[in-house]
Amino acid sequence: MARVKGAMMTRKRRNKVLKLAKGYYGAKSRHFKMAKQAVMKSGNYAYIGRKQKKRDFRRLWITRISAACRANGTNYSTFMNGLKKAGISLNRKMLSEIAIADAEGFKSLVEQVNNA
Repeated sequence: MARVKGAMMTRKRRNKVLKLAKGYYGAKSRHFKMAKQAVMKSGNYAYIGRKQKKRDFRRLWITRISAACRANGTNYSTFMNGLKKAGISLNRKMLSEIAIADAEGFKSLVEQVNNA
């Protein structure tokens, strides 16, 4: 049986990593060994970032809702509790959009919450 040498697959693997490292500073974009480390690290950061993005947006929505609640004379926790009691099921993303785009609509929500 003929001996198979791995030059082609090795080159393909190295080029794939170097392509991912394109635009990195200095030798990280040119030397395979450094590029491999940088690509692995950036992959980890990207994975963590995808999780953090969800947290950050939720925090932003809550901050916006809280600010709108304070402007209407209530606080965030009371408002959310009142929404639950009133049977209004809007998620925080939509509530924050309403608070930004439609102040009167949000005011009517606060009134419904106060009546509940």
